[in-house]
Amino acid sequence: MKPALTRKLKKDLQAVVTDAEELLKATAAQTGERIEKTRGRVEASLRDARERLAEAGSAAAETAGDAARSVDDQVHDNPYAAIGIAAGMGLLLGLLIGRG
Repeated sequence: MKPALTRKLKKDLQAVVTDAEELLKATAAQTGERIEKTRGRVEASLRDARERLAEAGSAAAETAGDAARSVDDQVHDNPYAAIGIAAGMGLLLGLLIGRG
């Protein structure tokens, strides 16, 4: 996920929390107009946050797919190296587990 997108997502989620806190405070006072304004802001913030989360999820899925294709290509291009690396990692992991 890109740092700018992460920062924007964090900012949106913070706005949702802030607006939700205001809604709770406004509801406790039972002022109708204030409740409606705050609810409107909460709904808008939630809508924006959902859009950002969807964008982040799409970007993460695309990045993961690209990485998986790249690894798959490397394994197909160098099968013996991939087998050697996997065997070495298995041996290393087995040694570490055996000591524990």
